[in-house]
Formats: sequence, structure tokens, C-alpha cells
Amino acid sequence: MLTKVYGSAVFGVEATTITVEVNIDKGIGYHLVGLPDNAIKESNYRIAAALQNNGYKIPGKKITINMAPADLRKEGSAYDLTLALGILAASSQIKSQNIEKYIIMGELSLDGSLQPIKGALPIAIKAQEEGFTGFILPTANAKEAAIVGDLKVYGVDNIKQVLEFFDQGVPLEQTIIDTREEFYKSLDFPEFDFSDVKGQESIKRCMEIAAAGGHNIILIGPPGAGKTMLAKRLPSILPPMTLHEALETTKIHSVVGKIKNMGLMSQRPFRSPHHTISDVALVGGGAYPQPGEISLSHNGVLFLDELPEFKRGVLEVMRQPLEDREVTISRARFTVTYPSSFMLVASMNPSPGGYFNDPDAPVTSSPAEMQRYLSKISGPLLDRIDIHIEVTPVPFEKLSEERKGESSVDIRKRVTVAREIQTKRFQELENVHYNAQMNTKQIREYCKLDDKSKALLKNAMERLNLSARAYDRILKVARTIADLAGEQALNGNHISEAIQYRSLDREGWLG
Repeated sequence: MLTKVYGSAVFGVEATTITVEVNIDKGIGYHLVGLPDNAIKESNYRIAAALQNNGYKIPGKKITINMAPADLRKEGSAYDLTLALGILAASSQIKSQNIEKYIIMGELSLDGSLQPIKGALPIAIKAQEEGFTGFILPTANAKEAAIVGDLKVYGVDNIKQVLEFFDQGVPLEQTIIDTREEFYKSLDFPEFDFSDVKGQESIKRCMEIAAAGGHNIILIGPPGAGKTMLAKRLPSILPPMTLHEALETTKIHSVVGKIKNMGLMSQRPFRSPHHTISDVALVGGGAYPQPGEISLSHNGVLFLDELPEFKRGVLEVMRQPLEDREVTISRARFTVTYPSSFMLVASMNPSPGGYFNDPDAPVTSSPAEMQRYLSKISGPLLDRIDIHIEVTPVPFEKLSEERKGESSVDIRKRVTVAREIQTKRFQELENVHYNAQMNTKQIREYCKLDDKSKALLKNAMERLNLSARAYDRILKVARTIADLAGEQALNGNHISEAIQYRSLDREGWLG
């Protein structure tokens, strides 16, 4: 007897429906075809034990299972439940008239209980698109799949519940989530707040500009000056995610299995990989491509602490994703594209010893050592960072002040107003939502300068020996400063403030 059951495979951040065909015939043997990996080939041992422990058995006949499309590689242990139900339905141990209306996924334990799977959200989206009635999966993933409307999502703990549902009509409990209510309810106060930071007013101003325009930023200063503390608080002043952004971000985290029992992500991601990270782990890839750290920080912040300590090759692979806001991983048989629209925040010491020409410092480095240390970061990468700012240590008087700084909520209000101005400005454009995403043509259109400002910028360009890309960056940052001030036209004040934020371009910075 032939039975069809449906599962799903995830490639990139999209799912593809997999048809599991089970045929039981005279003879003996167990044949699993359709490019399964080792985890799927081993499934028959898990299935046999799980069925045995729940009063069922694998029939002693010739079982042929095909996973179609047969030329697509299937991986992972999430097909255990699909295969088990296919075998029971084909051997008439359970009724199978409604089984084709559901996508069924789950990894089996030997006692029949279900372990969580990866990629539940993309699978649910695909199931809803293709008109399936419901999606049966482990309870741990039910919240995340229930984000999708018009699809009945059933979270189950044990294979017995699924068998009783199909065989005896015992109803399963549907998981229902009001996505909007859940999303807006969790936009609460941030864990890290700018009010904790004493002093550093100019750096906070810089952070506000970076958040308002989505600009990349690098903080340069000695140890203990507060670089990491400031970076960790950046997500708290970014505008709240839109529902579309939240769905996109949740999808990527779902693919790597980081959303258990969570539902929709409402906080912007903040990723801080260690400097020993490999280029594949940062950008994504591998034999079976997975999203890297830059995709996991999509719509959020990627913080690279101690930038010169990262391997140069690792930093160089980031250049293209920083520009294109997506990363494409190509293999001989297929190509996967992951979104990677993130804000890069980097921090570094100005010298190997950490102290920058400070007469009171315990260790001082020679200019040659400092030059060698800074040259670990290539010019093209620095060019892609809009704002460079020096962070100086906070004096004791500021540290011991009782007065609290401005809270993240207040700063976020100003940032959100500036972002709304940008959204309105770029509403006709498909891939541009904030100033940092403008290309050269849009910069010419939206960053027009008067003669006085032009002369000021020309003077700075010649004195600091800036590249054409740095020229564009200054105009983008100036546009954001004007938006924060609620001004339509750029003027000399906006330009001169933007020029200040190009520390590493200044000749004699190492002098």
C-alpha cells in the first residue's frame, strides 16, 4: 500500500515542501531514498524503538520510502515523526484519510516524546502558502509557528497524541497567538539604559546620530573608557522594530533553532562575536549553509570588540555584505542568499598597549608600533564606517555624580522622529529606508549644499586627504544631523559636525 505524508526542508530562509512516499510490499528490507543525510538514515532505529514503546511496530515487509523531490538534499532529524506516521499509515495500523492535509515534523526520542526542530517559522509560512490545513510539530516550536495566521498549529509532546488524533479523532490542542498583541506588549523598557552611563555626552550624541541614520560607527579609546558599555546600550535607542522587520528577523533565528518557546522577536538583535571567529561563522556558509553572525544581527547591531584583533581575512569578507546588505553563499549545486542589513559597531584601543600618547599611562607604544597596529584594519573597511569617534576615560568627578544621564527612552523618541522623516523621504524607493542606505544618486538629490558648506567640505577634503567614499559618508551623516534637528536644508553646522566624526582620516592622528 502507498501513502503520502508531507514534511518540509529549509534552504536559506525559505522552506520547500517535501513529499514522503511510503510503499509497503511483499518481501523484506528497509530502503530510504531521496538524498537523505546520515541523521535521516539513522531514523529507523529511533522510529522502531518509539513505536515499540507505544504499542505499535514496524511491519516485517519490504518498506520503500522516497523523499521527493529526490534531487534535493534532506538533512537533520526533524523527519522522524513524518516517516513514522507514513509507515503506520501505509501498513494500515492507523487511519490515513486526513494525513495529507498536514505538514508533520518532529524528532523522536526512543520513548516517543518529541524534540524541538529548526526552521519552524519558514516551514509554517510555506505550509500556509500551499494551503495545508495544519502543522503538527513539537510543543517547544509551537509558539514560533503560530505567528502565521490562517494555519492551525498543533504543538505535541508525544507521538501517541498524533496517532490518537489521526486514528481515533482525539482532538489536539491548537496553539493560538495574537501576534500584534504579543509584539506590542513586549516593547518594554530596555535591559541596558543610557542613563547608566556617566559623562561621555559627546559619545552619546554620536550614538544618537548613528542610531537615527543607521550609520556604522567605530569607537577608539583606552581600556575602561566605556566603549563596550556604550555599544551594549545602542539597541535600546534604536526605533522599535516594525512587524515586518520582526518577522524577517525571527525567520533567520528560527533557521538556526534559536527561538524555542519564544514566538515573535520584538527586541532588535545584538550580536557580539569573539575575535577568534572564522570567516564562515561570521558571514555564513559551511557544507550545509547556515546564516552567520552578520545575518543573525539583521535589523539589529553587530558589535566587534577589539577590531584589530580579528583576523584580517575575516574582516575583509565583511566588505561586500556591508555595502549590499545581503550575503550570497554559492555552492556548485545551489546558491543561498541571507539578508544582512545590520549596524556595525566596532571598538578598538588606539595602540597595542591600549593607551594613546598618555604621559601618565603605564605603557606607551612607539608611533611605528601604533601604525602597525592600526594598519591591521584595511582602508576600504574603514571607509565603510561612517562615524569614527575617540572615547576618553571619564574623570572621577563625573563617575561619582549622583545625577543620572538622559534615559534611552528619551533618546529613542528623538531617533524615532528622525527615522520617520527618512521613511517619508524614501517611501518611493524599495530598498532604502534610512540615510545610511542612500547610494550616490540619492546623496546628490537629498544632500544639496550651499556655496559656504561646499567650500567648508572642499577645505576639509583637501586637508584630511579624504577618499570619494568618505565624502559620501560625511554627506550622509550631515543629512542625519539635519534630520535630528528637524531641518530640511543642510548647512555649515551640519557639515562641520559630520567632519569631526572622521577621526581616523586625519593626518597626524598618530603624531
